[in-house]
Amino acid sequence: MNWIAKLFNGGPKAPPIVLTPVQQEAIAAWRKTPAPDLTRSHYRSRYVVVDVEASGLNMKKDRLISIGALAVVDGVIDFSDAFEVVLRQDVVSTHENILIHGIGGSAQSEGVDPPDALIAFLQYLGKSPLVAYHALFDQSMIERALKEYLGCDLGQTWIDLAWVMPDLFRDLINAQVGLDDWLKLFDIENILRHNAVSDAYATAKLLQVALARGMQRGAETPNSFVELERARRWMRRAS
Repeated sequence: MNWIAKLFNGGPKAPPIVLTPVQQEAIAAWRKTPAPDLTRSHYRSRYVVVDVEASGLNMKKDRLISIGALAVVDGVIDFSDAFEVVLRQDVVSTHENILIHGIGGSAQSEGVDPPDALIAFLQYLGKSPLVAYHALFDQSMIERALKEYLGCDLGQTWIDLAWVMPDLFRDLINAQVGLDDWLKLFDIENILRHNAVSDAYATAKLLQVALARGMQRGAETPNSFVELERARRWMRRAS
């Protein structure tokens, strides 16, 4: 009869999320953080550029290992406004995976407990818009972890430079290309590839290029980048 129960009950249920009063208070405080005005100029806004490392590329099954983030405030990269955390893993990722991101087994097993790591990220982030290159992966991994460990939905604005950049620079690259292509074009060095903070820094430099170009092209606010991305995605689907 077990298989019948699984069929009608949707399979085994996830264990209940149990948070301490301190953790619950921290999440409640984050939820009360005022949302930013996304109609303000790029140069009066705080963006958080984010990159993640994971145990693999499967957004539904693989585990979030680390988050690296760097703020761009009023158009300037603020190195004092940065974030990095390794989430503690009950089972460390494969040797092949470790060779990619360089986060060894000891670092994974001795990382920060996932609920505390994710709360720290929320406190750092506030309600700032997030920026990434091919943001779907980063967004999916972060939001799935938040749901799993905190029972929390992020519900925040994401901006994907993979869609924004081709619209701003149609005269240079009017197509979907990899991050490395843009970095090479603008001579941006990525110091340590597949390191979350280093990748975030390289993407932050690319964001600065996008902000300057946006101001020239009349796309002067976070909302304007959201609209550029939405329009380009629509055109891709319609073509």
